[in-house]
Amino acid sequence: MIRVALADDHELVRMGLRVLIDREPDMIVSAEVSSGQETLQLLHRDPPDVLLLDVRMPGMDGLATLREVPDGISTRVIIVTTFEVDQYIFDALSSGAAGFILKDADPGELVRAIRVVADGDALLSPSVASRVVARFNRPTATVVGLDELTERECEIVAWVATGSSNDEIAKELVVSPATVRTHIGRAMVKLGVRTRAQLVVSAMRAGLTIDAYRQAPRADI
Repeated sequence: MIRVALADDHELVRMGLRVLIDREPDMIVSAEVSSGQETLQLLHRDPPDVLLLDVRMPGMDGLATLREVPDGISTRVIIVTTFEVDQYIFDALSSGAAGFILKDADPGELVRAIRVVADGDALLSPSVASRVVARFNRPTATVVGLDELTERECEIVAWVATGSSNDEIAKELVVSPATVRTHIGRAMVKLGVRTRAQLVVSAMRAGLTIDAYRQAPRADI
């Protein structure tokens, strides 16, 4: 059972999310809060598997709350917001969000997002993903730890940056999903990132895409 907590200052929004989630046989709403401070208290007291976190809340907003989540908390965070603002997207991903989805998304998309991030993957809504790609369509920074990646780790990180799941990557490379997870875990440690979404951002900042991997020798990536 996936335990989902809702952090939004609008009771009507929480009610809609609760109805949507509670009708799924493998999910349950474990808690509801309406502010950033209450969210942090909840994460310390009874961390859920997945947290749906609004951006604009009174006092400490969602992004500030996300930055205050301790490293030891295993909860996966999905930003759920009305505002498709580029800076919100990049701040959320860089701060550890596992997903970013808009409140007007199809209900099925939100349910899928919860399952995907609960399983350890990252998910961005299609419009958000296109913005990330557009922002980082050229290398913008030197990523610390990139040179430590093995050739296989580079390849798999490049696949992760396409939005592919572990199963999809495994099928493409003819390896097991467990092997993919192992390489991703090692790459995350070397690059100093905590989430799959941060791994995507690091790859895009470095220009580590599937095309770049295929066209350039390992040392030139």
